[in-house]
Amino acid sequence: MNKKIIITALLVLVALTGWTQSTKTATITGYSPAMKDGTVIGVATGTIGNDVGTVQDGRFSVTIPVDDLSLINLDFFGEGCPNSSLYIYLKPGVDVKISGDDCLFPLWKVESPIAEQQTQNRIVEHCRDLMAEILRLQLSKAWDKLEPLELKLEKQKMDILPSLPVDAASVNTLWGISLTAKNTKDFPYMEQLKNLEKSFAARVPKSLKKQMEEIHSYVYPPRLLQVGEQAADFELFDLQGNKHHLSEAFSDGRYVLLDFWGIGCHACYLSEPEMREFYEKMKDKVEIVGINENRLSEWKEHEFNKRIVWKNWNDGMRGINIVSSYCDVAAMPYYVLLSPDKRIIWKALGYLPGYFMGMMEGLNGLPQDNSSNLALAVTKVDVSANTTKVSFRYYTNKEYSFSVAKESFLEANGKRYKVTAADGITLDEQTFAKVKAHTATEGTLATIYYSDFTLTFEPFDTKPASFTFKESDAQGAFTIRNISLK
Repeated sequence: MNKKIIITALLVLVALTGWTQSTKTATITGYSPAMKDGTVIGVATGTIGNDVGTVQDGRFSVTIPVDDLSLINLDFFGEGCPNSSLYIYLKPGVDVKISGDDCLFPLWKVESPIAEQQTQNRIVEHCRDLMAEILRLQLSKAWDKLEPLELKLEKQKMDILPSLPVDAASVNTLWGISLTAKNTKDFPYMEQLKNLEKSFAARVPKSLKKQMEEIHSYVYPPRLLQVGEQAADFELFDLQGNKHHLSEAFSDGRYVLLDFWGIGCHACYLSEPEMREFYEKMKDKVEIVGINENRLSEWKEHEFNKRIVWKNWNDGMRGINIVSSYCDVAAMPYYVLLSPDKRIIWKALGYLPGYFMGMMEGLNGLPQDNSSNLALAVTKVDVSANTTKVSFRYYTNKEYSFSVAKESFLEANGKRYKVTAADGITLDEQTFAKVKAHTATEGTLATIYYSDFTLTFEPFDTKPASFTFKESDAQGAFTIRNISLK
């Protein structure tokens, strides 16, 4: 079964557009004999990045526009390069030199007169051995071994932070640790993190207090709203700076779909054509509120805004409170569906082609709550004394296969009812959708196909008002709840 979901985490930077130009610049020059000719150099500032050149004869030089102290991510894309970044602090007029004798560039020597870079260098040096091990595992694609080492790396960073100046580099490191803690169930070093947050907050320069507020929100997040609870209202701003409240989106008995997105989120861009099609067909029934999680200046200047035809708002605080209240993890895209009476119906993380077509099936047909895979919808239910037949439609990219487990069952009346037959698919075997879902000839919509199939289950003892479909008890299995028979 293809349970893959396209997700962009907040820490991931994707180079898709240019940064704001400045008359002031800084220069980075570097050398490593291990780097292959043609290796692409990428530079990202905040969540905006560019490919800026290539390596030749092991050497490279890039000039970066900067107005003030800036943190940039330097990346290399080529043979032997790990999926990671080298963090470099720049100021106007400063020349920074980096060098190494291998391709593990996040560990290279950085020569710079900037004090924040000295702090960053001390963090890297303290964690060098563990970082090298993690980078080698990335290169060998040993993903299953990474998580415990990455948590151990966070612990090493916390161990050195008390001995460092409270500056942009140490605060940014604390920010990264706090975000990891927010997204990690039972983070093992929470008490140490709380003590660090308290110590930093008492000493932080005024210029970094905003980032400390964000760190505080991760260490002490607001209560996460659960499915079934009443939606919380928040003050938001549009591109013109006008104030709005989330409650404004509810009108004429419509549902409200919250779309948490960000600049640099490739999956957010990928979802837009299908979401726009969904909105055009469903705007009498569903209002969409895009909630951008970037700084106001980045958000307002970005070209992607021109493609958004629904409400496009920002809370002015990078989503600190509204994201922590609604989203289980700090990753994008994240979708939350609110009922006309302002209750949370479901939450969903990530995007796959077909999600919004499946959502449309679910909202236009039998009432059902589906957040395990939005592209799967129940289209019909036939209940008899001998069987219960449930018909489904599954939307997906034509290149992606899916399967349904033979352990599938229905849940109702406090009991389970096993699947006994399948029509249109073979249980436990991979299936590719064959029917084109849209007339589009290019882009995301052109790749979406669907497959119809029916599963037969043991009969209900007593016909329920609603039931739940579960593909199995396995983590990530397809689940559709509250399928109504009324």
